[in-house]
Amino acid sequence: MTQPLVGKQILIVEDEPVFRSLLENYLSSLGAIIAVATDGVEALEKMPTFAPDLLICDLAMPRMNGLKLVEHLRNEGVQTPILVISATENMSDIAKALRFGVQDVLLKPIKDLNRLRETVFACLYPNMFNSRVEEEERLFQDWDALVSDPQAASKLLQELQPPVQQVMSHCRVNYRQLITLNQPGLVLDIAPLSENDLAFYCLDVTRAGDNGVLAALLLRALFNGLLQEQLAKQNQRLPELGNLLKQVNQLLRQANLTGQFPLMVGYYHSEMKNLILVSAGLNATLNTGEHQIQVSNGVPLGTLGNTYLNQISQRCESWQCQVWGTGGRLRLMLSAE
Repeated sequence: MTQPLVGKQILIVEDEPVFRSLLENYLSSLGAIIAVATDGVEALEKMPTFAPDLLICDLAMPRMNGLKLVEHLRNEGVQTPILVISATENMSDIAKALRFGVQDVLLKPIKDLNRLRETVFACLYPNMFNSRVEEEERLFQDWDALVSDPQAASKLLQELQPPVQQVMSHCRVNYRQLITLNQPGLVLDIAPLSENDLAFYCLDVTRAGDNGVLAALLLRALFNGLLQEQLAKQNQRLPELGNLLKQVNQLLRQANLTGQFPLMVGYYHSEMKNLILVSAGLNATLNTGEHQIQVSNGVPLGTLGNTYLNQISQRCESWQCQVWGTGGRLRLMLSAE
């Protein structure tokens, strides 16, 4: 086995012995020199004699938790790359960790060791890898300011809109949008997950006012990571987007964003030629050339309880999706290359 981490020192701060041992054994097999600590206090005691190139830490630990450890290190001017691996579902904890300047956040359980390896490489070699957390950092570092300044939040959201034409994951993608003047309306985001698959969502921000814009910024930061976590946990490659919507709904509640958030999410695998769509409150029509399908609009997020979500799946090399709601109308088009 190749050992790409030879000469790198990694300090693992984790109180759960089984997971700590898994991390230690796996990273050692890649050549890293490992030291372990069971909480923040022990980590600080070890750092004068063990200077890590990377610190991996949990959030929930006795004596000194991960947030306090990260805050202490950054306040002391320690710029060692930090990877947080935690079972937390609390968005505010993730936001705080990002504000303190951690390089990335992974959620437990970690079933895909390749993803762990890629994330560790991205933390150690930032100039060679693009970590998905970079955009999360930019959005969360001024989160409190955005909450108190709706105009700035709306301006940032407009700046983050994707180009109307682009190529990604072996697909040519473009969209056209009709919105009400001077209103954010329907917000689209589309991004690659890997060489062969991409994800997108369309959110109508008009029905929740300022909270709609903040919800769109929150989605922008966390959506792809949530979907990648779900794909890593599943045996099959294609995701269950209904479960993803329920997770997003929970994050909106934890962020204290109230209101109705009509949302449609989609996933396309260019190798399998498979499209998945599910809507929570937006009207949509899918045209694959062979079929025209009305997507059930469902119930908007913010009101979602145990409502059944109707997920559709279609095999197609090219497709068009018309989406409309209170905030306007949008047409998204994709063709696999």
